[in-house]
Amino acid sequence: MLTDSAIELRSERASLLIRIVKWVMARRQPVFPHTPEAFEAKMATRKLPEDAPMPEKFRRRFAVEKWEAEGQRCVTLHPKAGPGEWHMLYFHGGGFVLPMFDVHWPLAAAMVERLGISITVPLYDVVPEFSYQAQDALADAAFATIAARHDPAKIVLNGDSAGGHMALSLALRLARAGGPQPGKLALFAPWLDVTMADPEIAEVEPHDIMLKIGTLRSCGRMFAGDRDPASAECSPLYADKQDLATLPPTRIWTGRHDLFIVDSRSFVARLRAAGVDAKLYEYEAAPHVFMAIVATREAKDVLGLLRDFLAE
Repeated sequence: MLTDSAIELRSERASLLIRIVKWVMARRQPVFPHTPEAFEAKMATRKLPEDAPMPEKFRRRFAVEKWEAEGQRCVTLHPKAGPGEWHMLYFHGGGFVLPMFDVHWPLAAAMVERLGISITVPLYDVVPEFSYQAQDALADAAFATIAARHDPAKIVLNGDSAGGHMALSLALRLARAGGPQPGKLALFAPWLDVTMADPEIAEVEPHDIMLKIGTLRSCGRMFAGDRDPASAECSPLYADKQDLATLPPTRIWTGRHDLFIVDSRSFVARLRAAGVDAKLYEYEAAPHVFMAIVATREAKDVLGLLRDFLAE
């Protein structure tokens, strides 16, 4: 175990299933091309991607609501018994440029069933066909809609990768606005600095089977639009200490074979220095957003810790 109480190593060796999944993923075409040139060429010629549809069997397992915020679709899953004590607003990952993946739906379902919560998943418009302003507007409107009918203190903001960035950025905007605030913040492998500036990230890159520094920098510039990618608005790792101090209790989960582990460590240290109740859980040899592989020992551990976090 790590000595820093802000960081806990939860598994010292990857489970067999994680190792099998990584072996398979390493032999498939990557979700993000491994060079910025290939990424930019793909983005320049693509058709507007579509969100993976919600599995129809979910209608038998959950109470499903479909609604819109800022003209963009949202899906809410409630336990069959009724709305949960906690309501999670969950932003899926995909570098701000990709829609809902099919693996996100089982993760959402697992959180409803194992935590007894309700969860809303915004199917937000993606960059570059749409702007970051459209994504922010949806996030703001979705939170306002949920907070109007559910105690804000029992709303947890969550997301993976770029979705973790969206959840964190929303929390910071809400704090600055001074209105209703979420009760807790949970981040799965969040993308905290779109410039990937820390040189230590290069040491992790050979182990990350999904993400590459050059591609992420290109994607970050695309997301930033007319803003400076290194600004706190684009890269919340650099948010002022005063702003960080306004955040609710925060937990982060990241694998050690994930480029984002370096900034996750830096960010939890900055949160603690700002007086925030914050902790990072690490998993040896786990890949990016490993918790979406819901059958693994590691994913089950993440959900157990998240359940405990909500019960505190």
